[in-house]
Amino acid sequence: MSAQFDHVSVIKKSNVYFGGSCISHTILFEDGTKKTLGVILPTEQPLTFETHVPERMEIISGECRVKIANNEEAELFRAGQSFYVPGNSTFKIETDDVLDYVCHLEG
Repeated sequence: MSAQFDHVSVIKKSNVYFGGSCISHTILFEDGTKKTLGVILPTEQPLTFETHVPERMEIISGECRVKIANNEEAELFRAGQSFYVPGNSTFKIETDDVLDYVCHLEG
């Protein structure tokens, strides 16, 4: 896993969610693909995100608990792992640490 992205464009305006608990920037690649690079701060309640396209969330640092769609049980994901969320779905994520992630928009 590379520690950086080369030859990309970055949208300067940040994406701010949940009052600043999650902040990301959109990265555009030469082949037309998009990713977001972000941080989720420690949460007291799970944050619920809606997906429009399939997403693969790659955890760069920290760990989190995730419930995808209607799953009853949360799964634990740590740095170096990733999870997949179908398009037109939801996921709930919570963390006790600062969580760095890359969201690979796959649609």
